[in-house]
Amino acid sequence: MDKSLEKVLTSWLKQQKQACGFYLNLTVLFGLLTGLSLVAQAYLIATILHGLIILELPKEQFATQFYCLVGLIFIRAGLAYGRERVSFEAGRRLRVQIRGAVLDKLTELGPCFIKGKPAGSWASIVLEQVEDLHDFYARYLPQIILAAFIPLTILVVVFPINWAAGLILLLTAPLIPMFMALVGMGAADANRKNFSALAKLSGHFMDRMKGLNTIKLFNRGDAESEAIETASEEFRERTMSVLRLAFLSSAVLEFFAAVSIAVLAVYFGFSYLDHLNFGHYGAGLTLFTGLFVLILAPEFYQPLRDMGTHYHAKAQAIGAAEELMALLNHEVESDRVSGSDSPLAKGLADSLITESFRAGISIQANALCVDSPDGTQLLGPVDFNLSAGKHMAVVGPSGAGKTSLLNALLGFLPYRGSLKVNGVELNELNKPLWRRHLAWLGQDPQLFHGTIRDNVAMSKPDMDDETVMALLEKAKVLNFVERQTHGLNHPIGEQASGVSVGQAQRIALARALGQDASLFVLDEPTASLDNHSEQAVQMALREAMSGTSCLMVTHRLDQLHTMDSILVLDRGLVVERGSFDELNQSQGLFKQMQEESNDEFTNLKGLNR
Repeated sequence: MDKSLEKVLTSWLKQQKQACGFYLNLTVLFGLLTGLSLVAQAYLIATILHGLIILELPKEQFATQFYCLVGLIFIRAGLAYGRERVSFEAGRRLRVQIRGAVLDKLTELGPCFIKGKPAGSWASIVLEQVEDLHDFYARYLPQIILAAFIPLTILVVVFPINWAAGLILLLTAPLIPMFMALVGMGAADANRKNFSALAKLSGHFMDRMKGLNTIKLFNRGDAESEAIETASEEFRERTMSVLRLAFLSSAVLEFFAAVSIAVLAVYFGFSYLDHLNFGHYGAGLTLFTGLFVLILAPEFYQPLRDMGTHYHAKAQAIGAAEELMALLNHEVESDRVSGSDSPLAKGLADSLITESFRAGISIQANALCVDSPDGTQLLGPVDFNLSAGKHMAVVGPSGAGKTSLLNALLGFLPYRGSLKVNGVELNELNKPLWRRHLAWLGQDPQLFHGTIRDNVAMSKPDMDDETVMALLEKAKVLNFVERQTHGLNHPIGEQASGVSVGQAQRIALARALGQDASLFVLDEPTASLDNHSEQAVQMALREAMSGTSCLMVTHRLDQLHTMDSILVLDRGLVVERGSFDELNQSQGLFKQMQEESNDEFTNLKGLNR
């Protein structure tokens, strides 16, 4: 990974630590107290053994030290327990905030941005990558402070009693972080590649599971199994690469810590055999000094070893932070479009906007260009005007920009030019307020796991049963609900399992009608329905849209005679406009599309015979 990028990611990670609150500082405090208790415990042990072995003092004389030593054991256990608890809470708070920020950002960016990646990739970011930030805040950041404070404290107490032992500790201490850095240089890049492989595997697997019927029908089961196996193998190799680095780092740290302690032990051993005679300031080397220093020696290197162990938490967090930072820093194009000349920018209140919407919605587009999230132009420039209470259809061949127009109107795609709602620029509107006055129905209705009541009352969770039943009646699906054993509590599984496509579409229509909308935005609302369901949905829509505005995208040209105006798009531009009769009489794209539609219907009718 590029060093400049790694520095940016590390800086971004440290900026997020405020989410941990005081728990991060409390973790450090518990660690510092643990270090001080270690020094006190080593002093008591060395004092007791020196008095009993060398001075041959009676055991009763050390009763106070012994009880203090026992007390320190329980204190250290309590501090260790408290440190683990508060460090976990620090990491948990961080994960909750980051995960909330990610979900809020995805909500802000909208479905068009989300569709740019497979659902499995987003699941990996929201779940796995956020989860992998935990140890960076719960363990690595506190350990950086502890790795400096505890060894320094031990040096402060060792140097006054034996400068040679203190010098050995001081000179060998840098070996551990130095080799830790050398081994860990590639850890962040290995973790980043591992996350990339995991996101690829998750997205690939989830997409294939969703399209399992299609895969089986086209006899592609074996081929897709091989593709999943390849993605799994890549993820396995990336994971093993990370584990190899972790094991290598641990082995190196343990080796140099053991060598350093061995050097210290050799010094004391030769000193006790009178082969070495320095380091004790001329006062002689006592058993107390040797025991005290040797007991503290492993604890001197332990914080450095722990930092080396947790260094991989940093590498793991940096690997996870790349996509998280890019996502959270992603700017919404529509938010950067100026609308200072609009009435709302001059202080028009939301309450007045609401009253305006309830009176009727009109839409005016002037030199409107719609872009994809990555900046590619999908539509435009186009001009049109939809008056309040009027119905407009948008037709054209696939890829003409019809759905892009609807997504811009819903606030899901950025646009350039002007798109005004009741004279107010759309970018200046409060998006949640605007969407509360819309009723949207698409060609692929999304019902959520729950009950029929839950799905219909989504916009107003406190909606009573009578209102829900009335909406279902308007959507021509009440008979189906009443036939179910549990009625409104009839369960709906994931991917709308438990109901047919037509029933799901009509339940979605009932949910849309619950918005009490002033504008209906329809995207192929009858595309996947049989004749019976199609007629039921069309009848419900005609009754619901009476007196309200409507903008509908459709391929069903035979249904457009009831529309007030029709907009014909081709390659992102308006090529025709007018009423059904006017377009039907001209020899343009609309007439050509209608003839092709009639030919397809005739051929299908012949096949049925």
